[in-house]
Amino acid sequence: MNIKFENPDKINGLMTITVEENDYKEKVEKSLKDYRKKANIPGFRPGMVPMGLIKKQFGTAAKMDAINHLVGEEMYKYINDNKIQMLGEPLPSEKQAPQDLEKEPPYEFIFDVAVAPEINLELTNKDKVNYYKIKVDDKLIDEHVNMYANRSGNYEKAEEYQDNDLLKGDLRELDVDGNTKDGGLTVEEAVVFPKYIKVEDQQKLFEGAKLGDIITINPRKMYQESDAELASFLKIDKEQAKDVVADFSYQITEISRFTPAKVDQKLFDQVYGEGNIKDEKDFREHIAAEISKQNEANSDWRFLQDVREYCEKKVGELTFPEELLKRVMMNNNKDKGAEYVENNFADSIKYLKWHLIKEQLVAQTNIKIEDADVKAVAKDAARMQFAQYGMANVPDEYIENYADEMLKKRENVEPMVDRAIDIKLISALKELVKLNEKSVSVEEFNKLATAE
Repeated sequence: MNIKFENPDKINGLMTITVEENDYKEKVEKSLKDYRKKANIPGFRPGMVPMGLIKKQFGTAAKMDAINHLVGEEMYKYINDNKIQMLGEPLPSEKQAPQDLEKEPPYEFIFDVAVAPEINLELTNKDKVNYYKIKVDDKLIDEHVNMYANRSGNYEKAEEYQDNDLLKGDLRELDVDGNTKDGGLTVEEAVVFPKYIKVEDQQKLFEGAKLGDIITINPRKMYQESDAELASFLKIDKEQAKDVVADFSYQITEISRFTPAKVDQKLFDQVYGEGNIKDEKDFREHIAAEISKQNEANSDWRFLQDVREYCEKKVGELTFPEELLKRVMMNNNKDKGAEYVENNFADSIKYLKWHLIKEQLVAQTNIKIEDADVKAVAKDAARMQFAQYGMANVPDEYIENYADEMLKKRENVEPMVDRAIDIKLISALKELVKLNEKSVSVEEFNKLATAE
């Protein structure tokens, strides 16, 4: 076998593989012997079919399988041995002539190979990158205290409507004279949050309302932008809702007022576990530490974005084998068509540039990822999911089991490996480059993301 690789412009590679009979002959003969042992041909006992007949029936297929396997194996071995940084997969070249395997060898196979542009990047302490540290102030701590109090709050019955109250009532459709319509639409226990009614004159109808009051409302005006909301309020389907324009009477049967939980020992125990917090000062200090940890993760994420921007400027413009990469992208998205490739190609090139830069940084910092690193990411993801439901003190065994379940799904593993790489890379880069530290408020930090 002979392999020739041409790459005159450094990015568009052409690989020519010439296969001789000796390269595949032994594999074909072994394959045909296996066919002979298993062949079930009328008139012959198993294993006694003449080899000539076996070759006639299965010879070409056996040769094709052997050559395909051989070409693929040797192609990737050559790429690895010669450290060719390939983008995507090799594609059969447009220069490829049809190969008739029934004719005598040699056979020639030609592949187009997209090669990554060369990058020479190294960061040192002479490279200066912004690092934003988010300040934890009393306002931020107050917001978190209120969040925990609201999560543990409850609804209490009230006699008179106030802002933010939840109402239940009975609806009756009215005729043009304002009387209850015979056979009209009626709804028991219709729920309404007046505060969230977008039409001001309809919202004001509920001001000062008391339990038992009857108010005339127009559901179509209340929910004029959404048939779905109107249908939900009236407990009918969307098609019916389109025809509803009448006024309704609404008799208030229940007023519920949300009351946040008191900031006391009961709340401390709910949030951080029984007996772990002794007073409000301790509670606020724990919250501050929690926010600081969250903020550090946000600051690290922002730092990696700034490293990316800094490195992309330092590397400058890169030339990619665009036409070949479009073919690769089309091959990987056959069901989406050429328009998809055109619309997404520019973003894929941006991603490729950062991917190549990141590979260089990972190599420079000698980062290795172990199973334990991926498991740690999965456990952090599990904690975050529990925290979204207000569960901040979940036992380790539950976290461990939940993480294990997440990692059983293949689609979860790759993103978690990437996250593990990012975590180690951020840590290494913070030691490698010079940090231009800037102290900012949460609002200022959020504006950075909005300005992107």
